[in-house]
Amino acid sequence: MQDVRTLEEELTRIRRVAWRMDAICYVPGTNLSLGLDNLFGLIPVVGDALSLAPSIWMIHHAHKIGATPGAIAYMIANLVVDVLIGSVPLIGDLFDIAYNANIRNYRLLEKNLARRAERARVVVPVPPAALAV
Repeated sequence: MQDVRTLEEELTRIRRVAWRMDAICYVPGTNLSLGLDNLFGLIPVVGDALSLAPSIWMIHHAHKIGATPGAIAYMIANLVVDVLIGSVPLIGDLFDIAYNANIRNYRLLEKNLARRAERARVVVPVPPAALAV
């Protein structure tokens, strides 16, 4: 049996993963959040690989639900920045707390899909003769 989900269900799944990775809790008195990505980042080498898997999953599903190639490229760029800077000991951990690549990618996906939906709207002009009925 094929697993069929609606666009809303897929977005909900992607959003849930993004927030678990980047924002399980917030640092009191700040806008900074902590998530699984930050916890995994404390584990040398293996932690970066652990946090990479859900991020790649999100990008894969964004592609499956119709994100444009430009949005996918931007999401990959966010992920590359997160991985490269995040792999630097201590500085990378602090960067990860502030950058939140998964939430950035989710918000980018939402905006991209909204723009695609707006462009897909087709206004069909009604001929004047049809109005004179």
